[in-house]
Amino acid sequence: MKVGIIFPAYNEEKYIAKVLKKALKIFKKDYIVVVDDGSKDRTYEIAKKYVKYVIRHERNKGKAEAIKTGIKFLLRKNVDYIIISDADMQYDVKEAKKILKELKKGMQFVMGYRDFSKIPLRHRLGNFVWRTTFNFLFSQRLRDTNCGLVGFDREAAKILVNKIYGGYILEPSMLIISIIYRLRISQVKVNVVYRKISKFFRGIRVVLGVLIFILRKGLKYRIFKILKKEIKRIL
Repeated sequence: MKVGIIFPAYNEEKYIAKVLKKALKIFKKDYIVVVDDGSKDRTYEIAKKYVKYVIRHERNKGKAEAIKTGIKFLLRKNVDYIIISDADMQYDVKEAKKILKELKKGMQFVMGYRDFSKIPLRHRLGNFVWRTTFNFLFSQRLRDTNCGLVGFDREAAKILVNKIYGGYILEPSMLIISIIYRLRISQVKVNVVYRKISKFFRGIRVVLGVLIFILRKGLKYRIFKILKKEIKRIL
């Protein structure tokens, strides 16, 4: 069984060494991939000291593109499972074991869920709006729709690699694709550490941007389901 992990990284020289040291205790060196997304600091140089595969984007393309690059690379390595974690230590790499455990049970897409009581109020409110809207429109009972610690099997990777969206809609977009393609989805509780709190007006823009995305995709999904049901009834 081959398990790969992707660390999309942008200007993470402060944390990348610590993250990779932890990852090396859990994952085989040949399946740890850092995608340096056009960093302007020493992220690339530091990462190269610890792992064999550090893929560099010449310019910053965004987290989603970094993840796509990592997925394509690991698919060529014929991995069975892929896990994505942050390079800034927001999530403890050890938590990846929980994700992997669910994948081994037969789940195809696994997302962590955070303890929102430990999250800054501003972020908590935004996530409540996203989660509530998402669950209503997609008929789900998910505890978290925007957690950055996720894992999926090879089949899911092939589906996700060319369909995910960038920015803060990355995580809900992966969930939506998984729902549409009827992948087996589960969630596990994970710890999270917030080192940065979004500025007020930027936070509002992010919340509204993600909400609009969920509403647009969710309404389209519901309309499609209704039309499909009606067509079946008529036929």
